[in-house]
Amino acid sequence: MKQELIETGKIVNTHGVRGEVKILPWADSPEFLLDFDHFYIDGTEIEVLSARIHKGCVIAAFDGVADIKSAAALRNKVISIKKEDANLQEDAYFVADLIGITAIDYETGEKLGHVAEILPLPQGNVYVIRGEREILVPAVPEFIKETNLQDGYVRLYLIEGL
Repeated sequence: MKQELIETGKIVNTHGVRGEVKILPWADSPEFLLDFDHFYIDGTEIEVLSARIHKGCVIAAFDGVADIKSAAALRNKVISIKKEDANLQEDAYFVADLIGITAIDYETGEKLGHVAEILPLPQGNVYVIRGEREILVPAVPEFIKETNLQDGYVRLYLIEGL
């Protein structure tokens, strides 16, 4: 079952005294979060009055959060978005949609296991494939040859040593 809400960041602190919060984005870039008029906190919709980038984080003001005390109450809360509201670029996917899909060897068609997790490393994401053995695959076009979410698989080109 596909998720309707996708976690996209965490409120890590307040910003200033007028109720703004600092959000650590869980996206490829903080700019992604600027496209949304509403976030969801604990499943409850909250309107975004303003949002901007500051030092790799998003500084946001929410409707109904007008002072530092109200903003502090949101510290450590996870923010989510409605998946249907996101405009992903072609060949871009939510991590939540990739977890659990079948991993297949591009050359042999052999089932390798499933995507167990995706490691967000500084050099780029790495798919963790778990089956008979664990395989770490860099998330780059040279190794990720096809991703088909509708049929629930990813085809991987493996080189010796993976």
